[in-house]
Amino acid sequence: MFKAVEAFLEKLIFASRWILAPFYLGLIGGLLMLLYKFGEGFMHSLHHLQTVSEQEAVMDILALIDMSLAANLVLIVIFAGWENFVSKLNIDDHEDRPEWMGHVDFSKLKLKLLASIVAISAIQLLRAFMQVGEYSNEHLAWMVGIHMTFVVSGLILAIMDKVSDGGHGGDKGGH
Repeated sequence: MFKAVEAFLEKLIFASRWILAPFYLGLIGGLLMLLYKFGEGFMHSLHHLQTVSEQEAVMDILALIDMSLAANLVLIVIFAGWENFVSKLNIDDHEDRPEWMGHVDFSKLKLKLLASIVAISAIQLLRAFMQVGEYSNEHLAWMVGIHMTFVVSGLILAIMDKVSDGGHGGDKGGH
């Protein structure tokens, strides 16, 4: 009797991973939102190309890079999250399958996420420095402080993963 209940509960718990599916579908919607905003920003920049200064053009391009990095971040979360928590993607034979897919465990996913956040933060900081006259010293100091917090957090996380892994670089289970 208890074995049957235990088996049922284990199957129920295992099946509960599918509750995550709507989250990943929502993130795909988020990618579409970013695509829309990217296109909107690109068209705006293109429309005003004749009248903007070189610095403004660079700022527009940095905004597009920022959105591209955010989209990459969302895609990493979708792919790695799905494979780590829901189900393997059965696309092993697809020629465009990214090399890292299937090899990003939760530890590596955290590092990739933090690295993307650091890159996005760096772009924001560069944009602020290019418009230094529009920000107070206090605001710039906060931006640098927040960016450095991300950098230091990433370093600490990488060191913790390396130490907890016995120095094998987060490569668990032969991945």
